[in-house]
Formats: sequence, C-alpha cells, structure tokens
Amino acid sequence: MSTLPKTLTFDTSTSRANPTPQPMKRLTVPRIRQSKGGEPLVMLTAYTVRMAQLLDPHCDMLLVGDSLAQVIYGLPHTVGVTMEMMALHGAAVVRGSYHAAVIVDMPFGSYEMSPEQAFNNAARLLKETGAAAVKVEGGKVLAPTIEFLTQRGIPVMGHVGLTPQAVNILGGYGVRGKSDAEARSIVEDAVAVAQAGAFSIVIEGVLESIAIEITNKVECPTIGIGASVQCDGQVLVTDDMLGMFERVPKFVKRYQDMAGVVDGAVKDYADEVRSRSFPTADQIYAG
Repeated sequence: MSTLPKTLTFDTSTSRANPTPQPMKRLTVPRIRQSKGGEPLVMLTAYTVRMAQLLDPHCDMLLVGDSLAQVIYGLPHTVGVTMEMMALHGAAVVRGSYHAAVIVDMPFGSYEMSPEQAFNNAARLLKETGAAAVKVEGGKVLAPTIEFLTQRGIPVMGHVGLTPQAVNILGGYGVRGKSDAEARSIVEDAVAVAQAGAFSIVIEGVLESIAIEITNKVECPTIGIGASVQCDGQVLVTDDMLGMFERVPKFVKRYQDMAGVVDGAVKDYADEVRSRSFPTADQIYAG
C-alpha cells in the first residue's frame, strides 16, 4: 500500500474533487522564516478544498482565517468562530493543497486563558487538520504563550496592529497607530512576539511607518495587510480581492469582479430554465 500522503485534485470527468496521491513539496516553516528580506511571500485566505486547489500553485502560504466568520457564515465579526469551524475548514484546505504551507487561525477564546489552554487547542488543530502552524492575535501579553507553544513544537504566526478578534475593545476596524503612544505599543508588541519565537508576523491596518519600522526591527518575515509594500510579504482575504463583496477595506485591490461573473452566469441559467431551453437534448440521459 502506498504511503504517499493524499491530497485532492480536480477530476475533470466528474467535475468533483477526487483524492489522488501527490508528492509532498510543501514550503516548511524554517524556509518561510529564512525568506526574510528575499522575494516577497504570497499569502491568501482559503476555506475550502476547491479554492485551495486554485490558490496553491501561486501562494507560499494559505491562511485558514477566522475571517470565514463573515465570508462563509455571515457573522458580524470573528468573535463567534469556534474550534470546530477552524478544524473542519483547515482540514479541507490541507486536503486541497500540496505546495503552500497552511496556517490556521486560533479562534477567539481558544488561547488567551493560559499557555496550557493554547497548547491543547493548537495541538488539536494541527492534529485534526495537518496544517503547518497556527496564528494568534496579540502582542506583549501573548509573548509567554507564543514561547510556550514554540518550545513545545508548535509553530506560531503572530498578528499585531488591527486585531479583529479584539473588535469589541478597539471599537471598530479603523487604522491603528495614529498616536505616538499607540505606535510605540504596536512596535513593542511585534518585537515581543518575534523574540518569543514567532516564525512570521502579520501586520494589519497600521500606518505605513509602523510597518516599515517593525519589518526592519524583527528577524522574522512580516506579512502586510493594509500596512506597507516594504513588508516581507502580503496577504488578503481571497473573496475580497476576487470582487465577491461590494464593500471591502481601502487596502484591498479587486483583481476581478467575480460577483458580477456569478450573477451573470446564474441569470443566464435561470433564463434558460424558465424558457425551457435548458437542458438540451445532448444534456439528457436517453433511455
């Protein structure tokens, strides 16, 4: 029996995902860490097998983000995301990819209480998904937890600046670091997270000068989202950059109008069904 790991590729004969063996060529956490200052890292969010298949050839990392709260489940923010959601979607993305390193967000309430709580939940996510690492939001206060995890074999990606899980404390999704005190605090957060052992850090929604300062100060790669082109990589919510939503943050560039494409395709289908022009004779199984 083959011991090759199984991933999912697109089966054109059935138009469904079908398991086939693929050699593992994933980027590893050490290689990502070593990319500091080199060619920028490419990261996008993924929540499903098929999207992972499409993104995987082009991305260094796939983030199973808790942004699935809004994108998949229609929730108002990420606070309502559960471990079960992250585990199921994380496993799907791992099955649908073989090149990119898969990072899974730890949901709100799954790591803040203690390092031990964080370890138990992070270990569960890695076991149930096969992902390479977890991501946590927060700065200095979480540095001991990050150190606890990394010393026990769990790679951690940090996240500073605008941290969506703290929306109730922050009061919204505005740009962070406008005051000198807040700017200093964000930089200190990033330095503490890096020193605790994070292999990379997402910097979200901060003034560009802050992102540049952090990138220059920490030894691990920084991944910007609404931060600076000078970061060591960039990440976006895939559905935002594909144009699936009308309202997106200022920092998002729409590379396609996929909402318009879907709307047009569904309209054509509905028109053909109502006019009885679909299905045609060659699309019907004759007895």
